[in-house]
Amino acid sequence: MATFTQRLLNSVAPIWERTHRHPFVTGLGDGSLPVESFKFYLKQDYVYLIDYAKLFAIASTKADDLATSAKFAALQEATLHHEMELHRQYAARFGISREELEATQPSFVMLAYTSYMLKVAHQGTLAELVSAVLPCMWSYWEIGKQLAQVDGALDHELYGEWVRTYSSDEFGQLAQWLIGLMDQLAKGKSERELARLEEHFLNTSRMEYLFWEMAYRREMWPCEKN
Repeated sequence: MATFTQRLLNSVAPIWERTHRHPFVTGLGDGSLPVESFKFYLKQDYVYLIDYAKLFAIASTKADDLATSAKFAALQEATLHHEMELHRQYAARFGISREELEATQPSFVMLAYTSYMLKVAHQGTLAELVSAVLPCMWSYWEIGKQLAQVDGALDHELYGEWVRTYSSDEFGQLAQWLIGLMDQLAKGKSERELARLEEHFLNTSRMEYLFWEMAYRREMWPCEKN
């Protein structure tokens, strides 16, 4: 019998396939991505991580068991004190200072994406929160594994570190934990509840695609020219 996450994956297959073909993503693998687009991405992703950490904090309070609560608390701690520091170090290689990162104004897509997830987190169940957060972690792992197969991608002087991070066993284990939690939380849910989880997963998968597009185009707001 298919798991619930297999159902989710089937529902977003066209979007994820399109994401994998996006020039930002393929450019990370073959080195053709314009540096300015990657720098734009780094700054917007830094702002994203701030809200991402808040989602883990909310998840920790909504968890019914101590182990899950502790795991989400640890993820928040790791995001704020480890991942963001690594992000700052990586950005520095591209001439982006900590001050510049901290001063970054969120783009429309970044605001829409994290605002949606935070709304789901505050108003919904833990299962809803996980369904909204899961596409980010899961799709990054899938992208990392795909790009790791491209000749030279792992050793590229600019983007190799990104590919190594998201194709790593460590990141894969984290993604697999969240996938497993999603399946666990979906057990016993009615079809109406499952459909709502699928809706969140679909919406944030769409937002993931738009995040790559926003970064590639270096677009702050669709109504304004950069």
